Amino acid sequence: MTQFTLGWEEWLALPDLGLPAIRAKVDTGAKTSALHAFAIEPFGPAEKPMVRFAIHPDPQDPGLEIICSAPLKDRREVTSSNGETELRFVIETTLSMGERSWPIEVTLTDRGGMAYRMLLGRTALDEEMIVAPSLKYQQPQLSFDAYRAAPRLKQHRRALRLAILSREPGNYSTRRLIEAAEAGGHTMEVIDTSRCYMNIRAVGGEVHYDGRRLPHYDAVIPRIGASVTSYGTAVVRQFESLGTYCLSGSEGITVSRDKLHAHQVLARHRIGMPTTAFARSPKDSGNVISLVGGAPLVLKLLESTQGKGVVLAETKKAAESVISAFQGLKADFLVQSFVKEAAGEDIRCFVVGGKVVAAMRRKGKPDDFRSNLHQGGTAEPVRISKAEREVAVRAARAMKLDVAGVDLLRGEDGPKVLEVNSSPGLEGIEKTSGKDIAAMVIQHIEAKVAPKPPRTRPRRSTA
Repeated sequence: MTQFTLGWEEWLALPDLGLPAIRAKVDTGAKTSALHAFAIEPFGPAEKPMVRFAIHPDPQDPGLEIICSAPLKDRREVTSSNGETELRFVIETTLSMGERSWPIEVTLTDRGGMAYRMLLGRTALDEEMIVAPSLKYQQPQLSFDAYRAAPRLKQHRRALRLAILSREPGNYSTRRLIEAAEAGGHTMEVIDTSRCYMNIRAVGGEVHYDGRRLPHYDAVIPRIGASVTSYGTAVVRQFESLGTYCLSGSEGITVSRDKLHAHQVLARHRIGMPTTAFARSPKDSGNVISLVGGAPLVLKLLESTQGKGVVLAETKKAAESVISAFQGLKADFLVQSFVKEAAGEDIRCFVVGGKVVAAMRRKGKPDDFRSNLHQGGTAEPVRISKAEREVAVRAARAMKLDVAGVDLLRGEDGPKVLEVNSSPGLEGIEKTSGKDIAAMVIQHIEAKVAPKPPRTRPRRSTA
């Protein structure tokens, strides 16, 4: 039997928690091991509960703060050495010391006033381990400098608490995102956007839902319907103000939904698009038609979605009639040149994290110039050119969207952006491309909210 000697003070690592260095007191007089933790919060489904917490691993550096999460094993009453009983959360995690690693149970408690952030009790030790109470550092010493090493921290993947803002919990996109999140070991809550309400204040603002204050989420996925754009973006802004990463930012959603504003942004970034004109006065109808090169032309309501409110006028007279009808309804609209060479086809590029991860060509019905799948169009995989790929990425970036569906037309003088969608559906693109786009979205979120080297206060020299 090979003996493993420990001193009364040792360095160890808890890799499952993303903690590469902790200085611990080894105390055989204590039965239970304890880890310093604060802001402790259970989450997740009842059948698979999780717990998240924060820790200051270096007692001398309160600026070094790490967020951890782990499966919740139990909740038990623990009596401390001073006789106080406390109900604590219990987790199981891997302890690494020297060349050895083994699973241990740890209780979570606030040890902020203690010199050691971890207490290693006797139940964490096996019969091969001998504790020398008069010695310390019998195993290799570590350093808190390990927390400044970015590559090492980014390798750790912790369970994330995610939320999706959607009024359609059963639709394909929502279900796939939930499946992908759970497959990655995370938890996802579906929140009806319209039922959120907010406490707006300078310090400590909150989002409430169903009579309770919503907890802190690592990330929120907004899937805001067009009918609740204004209120939905207000909810997203509130999450942003709380420091939550939002997959689609409020600014990107707002701009992409306003077709006029969106085309102005695209033009400012010199991104190709069909020639576009806008006017409000009936007296300017003829001038607007001539600005886009005359008929045939396309008229679009500013708030149209899924191909609704989009009309092809093949003659000037037809265009004038449609414009008159829209103006009679006091509806704002755009007039665009018709890209005849596109032949009723467009390309949907799905952009995630600055990359086009999938693309499909959509074709309209024989008697319909619109290619939207919701209007009966069909889709097939397509290989896109380098120019099309670059334009799609630039359009998403111009809208400040990490995830976007960018619709392009293939014009004679290059790709032209029709629209940038801030909540692109997954069903068509996944089934057409055969790719797991939902998993790519979750992986992007993991990369965005992964632990980063924290800012720490410089140590004062003792020389």
